Amino acid sequence: MGEYRPLPEGIMKVTSTSRWFSPVCGVIFVFAALALPTRGQQPAGAGAQSVAPLLAAPPPATAPAPKAKLADLAWLEGRWRGDWGPRIAEQAWLAPKAGVMTGIFQLVENDKTLVIEIFALVETPDGIDFYLRHFTPQLVPWEKSDATLLKLSSLDPKKIDFENPLTGLPKHAILLRLDADTYTFRSEIVPDKGDLQVTEITYSRQKPAPEKPNAGSGARR
Repeated sequence: MGEYRPLPEGIMKVTSTSRWFSPVCGVIFVFAALALPTRGQQPAGAGAQSVAPLLAAPPPATAPAPKAKLADLAWLEGRWRGDWGPRIAEQAWLAPKAGVMTGIFQLVENDKTLVIEIFALVETPDGIDFYLRHFTPQLVPWEKSDATLLKLSSLDPKKIDFENPLTGLPKHAILLRLDADTYTFRSEIVPDKGDLQVTEITYSRQKPAPEKPNAGSGARR
């Protein structure tokens, strides 16, 4: 379908005002009217070449990118362990279910638990939201307000970036997938004063321990 082109602004003003107009306006009106092809009339020659591009159909619209789904993060399911200096960091994630994927984090140093975190990845019509909250070993929350919320800003097979739209504590939580069983969790904190603070912990997937043979059942064989 060709593109609809309204009459030039000058013509609209002349036809909608009083019954008289100046000779100069009349000349402009006549030349403008002659430049526009009448209905059912096809311009020829050079004029046809100048008008044809204006009537060309617009290019087809690009299909929107598919929305991110929790299935894109299903590889997180399982237990993970990473070393952060003298500290040991552990994560455990459940499989996505009913639009939510939950996880827990524990940080230990010298046989003492420093902090516990609970994660929730929530699938929404706009993408994926990442909620997190810190607790003491007695489950007293560190945050006195709502849980921290970060929104998915980009996702590809190697990098998932969540961004905090409100504060810089943290500003970004980034998952860098190194291979099927290794990924780095990067946290970027932007304080009100001072420099950017970056924490990176590389996690390795923990394989389930092999089941021990049942001595009782073996004896009965």
